[in-house]
Amino acid sequence: MKDSPEYLQKRAFFDSLLTIYGRKPVLEALEDFSLPVHKLHLADSNRRDQVITRIEQLALERQIEVAHHDRKSLSRISRNARQDQGVALDLAPPLYGSASAFLHDAASAGKNYELLALDGITNPQNLGMIIRSACAGGIDGIILPRKGCAQIDPLVIKASTGTLFKTRLLRCGDLAPTLAQFRERGARVYGLSSHARETLASIGTGKPTVFVLGNETHGVSKSAAEQCSDSLRIPMHNDVESLNVAVTAALICFRHQLG
Repeated sequence: MKDSPEYLQKRAFFDSLLTIYGRKPVLEALEDFSLPVHKLHLADSNRRDQVITRIEQLALERQIEVAHHDRKSLSRISRNARQDQGVALDLAPPLYGSASAFLHDAASAGKNYELLALDGITNPQNLGMIIRSACAGGIDGIILPRKGCAQIDPLVIKASTGTLFKTRLLRCGDLAPTLAQFRERGARVYGLSSHARETLASIGTGKPTVFVLGNETHGVSKSAAEQCSDSLRIPMHNDVESLNVAVTAALICFRHQLG
């Protein structure tokens, strides 16, 4: 049953797993002994080359479970048959989890936090750069929907320059209902808009806050905007209308340090 303790425990465990794919990203992850690994997945059709051999050696050395699959089964695990190169890896990073679990724990403990929520960020390089800024700026986490946003792939890992596994990523299905849950539990939810009256510098601290970053072309979606408490703008000169979303994220993440 879906509401049984056993099911919920199992669901929470799988929600905490991050699956990456591609030979180089998987090899680099296995070489980082600080990363907890759950399972390695290999395609039966893989040709044995130096990289595959090294991946298997590391799995044996680290006593990691290895599962072999046909190509179709592996593609269901990686969710990217064109780029997985016959290799996928389930990681269990301590900072990876669900947005709902984070909200429950934070609300129960009465903790303040600042989060970024990504609404339709489709460019992998932008996502990687946002993750990098969040990690460097000390933001408490990033809400990353499974629908409508770029997913964790080799390009994102590369653009994050190793910070992906040091950043709290909070997964959810659809963003709008998740934002509604945060707002109902007392969080301020701000959308970024060039037409807003309030500026980023004008809001205070000390309250749970979620900043919603919209799509590179269309901005914050209507469904997400309807869940925002208010909107904020970043003052700009010389008739510049907007900034790259990754630059906007960096300004948010470093607003305390530079203030």
